[in-house]
Amino acid sequence: MEEKKLDINSIIGFVLIFGILIFMFYQNQPTPEELEAQKAEQAKIEAETKAAEVEAVKVVEEDKPAPINLQDSVAVADYKSSVGAFGFTTAAEGSTILENEVLYLKVDNKGGQIVEARMKNFVTYDSIPVYLIKDANANFGINFSTSDNRVLNTKDLFFEPSLTKSGDNQVLSLKAKVDNNRFLEYRYEMKPNEYLVDFTVRSQGLNGVVNSSRPIDLEWNLKGIRHDKSVQYENRYTEIMRNFEDGKIDYLSANSDDEETDEDVKWISFKQHFFTSILATKKNFKTAKLLSQNLVEEENKEIAFTKNFEASIPISLEGGEFSENLNWYYGPTDIKVLSKYDEYELEDTIYFGWGIFGWINRYVFTPFYSFLSSFLPFGIAIVVMTILVRLALSPVTYKSYLSQAKMKVLKPEITEINEKYKDNAMKKQQETMKLYGKAGVSPMSGCIPALMQLPIFYALFMFFPTSFALRQKSFLWAEDLSSYDTIFNLPFSIPFYGDHVSLFPILASVAIFFYMTLTTGQTMQMQQQPGMPNMKFIMYLSPLMMLFFFNNYASGLSLYYFISNLITIFIMLAIKKYILNEDKIHAQIQENKKKPKKENKFQKKMREMMEQAEEQKKAGKR
Repeated sequence: MEEKKLDINSIIGFVLIFGILIFMFYQNQPTPEELEAQKAEQAKIEAETKAAEVEAVKVVEEDKPAPINLQDSVAVADYKSSVGAFGFTTAAEGSTILENEVLYLKVDNKGGQIVEARMKNFVTYDSIPVYLIKDANANFGINFSTSDNRVLNTKDLFFEPSLTKSGDNQVLSLKAKVDNNRFLEYRYEMKPNEYLVDFTVRSQGLNGVVNSSRPIDLEWNLKGIRHDKSVQYENRYTEIMRNFEDGKIDYLSANSDDEETDEDVKWISFKQHFFTSILATKKNFKTAKLLSQNLVEEENKEIAFTKNFEASIPISLEGGEFSENLNWYYGPTDIKVLSKYDEYELEDTIYFGWGIFGWINRYVFTPFYSFLSSFLPFGIAIVVMTILVRLALSPVTYKSYLSQAKMKVLKPEITEINEKYKDNAMKKQQETMKLYGKAGVSPMSGCIPALMQLPIFYALFMFFPTSFALRQKSFLWAEDLSSYDTIFNLPFSIPFYGDHVSLFPILASVAIFFYMTLTTGQTMQMQQQPGMPNMKFIMYLSPLMMLFFFNNYASGLSLYYFISNLITIFIMLAIKKYILNEDKIHAQIQENKKKPKKENKFQKKMREMMEQAEEQKKAGKR
């Protein structure tokens, strides 16, 4: 990317623009006569508004119906006490509280929408209650046209609330009325101990009032409130997720601005790492236009929001009336909680990883860790899980180390070949492969065990960011295993590293350095082969990358890598000392050399290609 610099032309341009703006400001100042006219007009509006208030109070006191049709509604749209933009309603400005043991919701009469959603059992990193909605960070409304082609949005209407009980459930009905028999209703039903709230949108008597031939859009937007210590880490897992009718799960980019239009959507999740807001439907949204905008550019303790989410969903009328059966979910992205709502499969809002990696994370590591943490401290559960995983992979480690031991035994012969054909890379490669074939050794046999471990490593890499069980659980000096640990705060910020020092990444980096010293030390001769990477460079680069990359990651992940590499070192030392015997390996290789080796098709093809290349090289020199 080209760096933008401020040259003299840019400076002149900014000065000119600034001068023009000042000129326009003073040119548009009203004259004394215009000011007097504005004051008179304002006094007239205030008098008319006061008269409307007095008349509305009279109507309410005398209990006389005074219906106002939709044509008259615009004239009184600014009156916010008893008259709303949609028509007559006895609702005044105010709100109604819905709450149970886990969730607190505040629903405003204006718009009939939720203006506050608070988790009762969770707090942020700085001990503030977790809010998903607060201080106008969210908006919900239905945008529609009237029969005379005027556009209204329900977020601007005033609803009349009525709070009742249905068994143990709380039911809040909010009606925006044209008159007593014609209204638009929002109905919320909250169950005890539930994060899922039933939400119904219906109307009565609006057939012909609402123009069904014009688009009717359900609009929902939300700015994600910051909850975690590292806003960049939280933002990495803050994204729009959605579930399609065919069971497919997809998401908008978490790393950049993104926009998509989808079809047949079952639910839309505005996920904020460990908490989420979900809008679900019982009959699928035919289409949904989604937008995600990133609000975080760098790590900053003052940042209050992570992303801006928007959803626009076209809906249709049934018999000229509104009829939408929906659900709101405001709660944690905890698989134990989400899996209760199997009707919608809400647990899919947690991204466990792609393909087999996600399957291992979801169905192996997540339940396994839940089992361990049910009777062990959370940090100890990580240690125990790591030990068991490494023991389960020890046969693979043995295969890898055996391959390295064989390569070590062959090192003198490989060195001899390198010296003999140092000026002929093609011949050197041919003779080396011939030696491997006679000895029954494959240089790739050490790579295959490592590749077999990749699904495990990646699944665990995704496990720690998705494990709600680790949130705000402490271990040793780490206050929160789902966030970074801190042993020292820096007075400045280092690019790609941060403004703090985490100890677990340092320990993990030291462990991986010793592990790589142990493993690459035996295969260092491989770097002399053409096309092979510089193993010494990799040995130093990997720990350094881990030190920088994991400094802002979950401390639980760094703890896992530290323990994992530590255990692997001990396993390999035990294999070297007590299991493998290099003399026996050498004797076996010598026996293999005496046996006739039959080439498979691949080996034969490779040998023929190398011989042809050698012949062509010789012909070119003639």
